[in-house]
Amino acid sequence: MATGYVKSELVTVFGGSGFVGRHVVRALARRGYRVRAAARRPDLAGFLQPLGAVGQIHAVQANIRNRESVDRAVAGSDAVVNLVGVLYETGRQSFDAVQAFGPGAIAASAAAAGITRFVQVSAIGADPDSDSKYATTKAAGEKAVLKACPGAVIYRPSIIFGPEDDFFNRFGSMARFSPVLPLIGGGETRFQPVFVGDVAEAIALAVDGKARPGTIYELGGPEVRTFRQLMEYILAVTGRKRLLVPISFGMARLKAQVLQLAPKPLLTVDQVRQLGRDNVVSEEAVRDHRTIEDLGIDPRAIESIVPTYIDRYRKAGQFTTPDPTAPRP
Repeated sequence: MATGYVKSELVTVFGGSGFVGRHVVRALARRGYRVRAAARRPDLAGFLQPLGAVGQIHAVQANIRNRESVDRAVAGSDAVVNLVGVLYETGRQSFDAVQAFGPGAIAASAAAAGITRFVQVSAIGADPDSDSKYATTKAAGEKAVLKACPGAVIYRPSIIFGPEDDFFNRFGSMARFSPVLPLIGGGETRFQPVFVGDVAEAIALAVDGKARPGTIYELGGPEVRTFRQLMEYILAVTGRKRLLVPISFGMARLKAQVLQLAPKPLLTVDQVRQLGRDNVVSEEAVRDHRTIEDLGIDPRAIESIVPTYIDRYRKAGQFTTPDPTAPRP
């Protein structure tokens, strides 16, 4: 709910109607900012308006490949946030277009408009030397943003969880039908899941001017868990008994070559490459005070949030009591 007081300051949020975007819009509205949610389909973003006061939140059309539409979305803004990204490529929504070219175009538009407060959401693992195209284009996007807006704040989160996430929901749903869950690379890849509400708060703090300009922060939750441990946790919460089967990276790549042909693939070759590296906050970020805790946020653990939305994957929904013999979360 908004505070009731609406500031004159306007923040444009690219990707404002997405999973992270709706939480960012809410966090900004609570602070009293006017919010312009830029999306390819603003007609589908009406659900954002109740997150603020009447007239406080407005959705507009913008395509990051069209500079004119980007300029229109940015015009008159005091700050800009870019959340646009894709987990896999489909048609014109390529990694290069969305994650390399797009951020640079938005940042250049903001710079031309004299906007100095710019927040770019990237990802842990962004690396120009990675063998993953997702990771290299994320790094290219960061470079383009900092070139156009040297004072930009860049956030690299680990996997983000929340009611509409693509991780816990995907595997919770898969466990309903599949007798096995694959452990790619043996399930030893480490993650540091971070709550979407905490990421949104970090972004709002950057808009407030409370993050260090020109800095790349790494955002992770309070615990590091392996892929295997996360699968075991999902099975425990949903009360499912499923076989966890280790699959080598080579075999996973072969399977992904077929799976990635689907309109909404369960797995792609590029995602397999990403699983070859841990997805956790680096020691350098901790040492240099570039973490979510350094922003004054006490990140929430998966135990406090995830059971509230994956309970629907239990045998009889949220009213099912989990099997007492299943591993505890």
